[in-house]
Amino acid sequence: MSAYPAYIMGGLCLIGGLTGFARTRSMPSLVAGVGVGLLYLWSANSIRNGTANGLEGALGASALLLLSSLPRVAKGPVPAVLTVTSAASTLYYGRTVLALRQ
Repeated sequence: MSAYPAYIMGGLCLIGGLTGFARTRSMPSLVAGVGVGLLYLWSANSIRNGTANGLEGALGASALLLLSSLPRVAKGPVPAVLTVTSAASTLYYGRTVLALRQ
């Protein structure tokens, strides 16, 4: 199990939230981007340190991002990329969690 996908997704979410706020003054972009990004980074740190709930946190952040970006997938390249990357992350961490539970 690797923390790298969560670190990458966390960084992308933070940058995306800050960029969305800087471009359009969108508070939802800022709150969602920073919130999900911090959840990913906390999860990555937990995975790396081997502490509890890191994988579940990364799976939750991935599912949250997927469910929030899926309705906007046709609105342009940014929502489409968010949907694809969050789907990949959800699959990765979902399979990892399932493999550990079996």
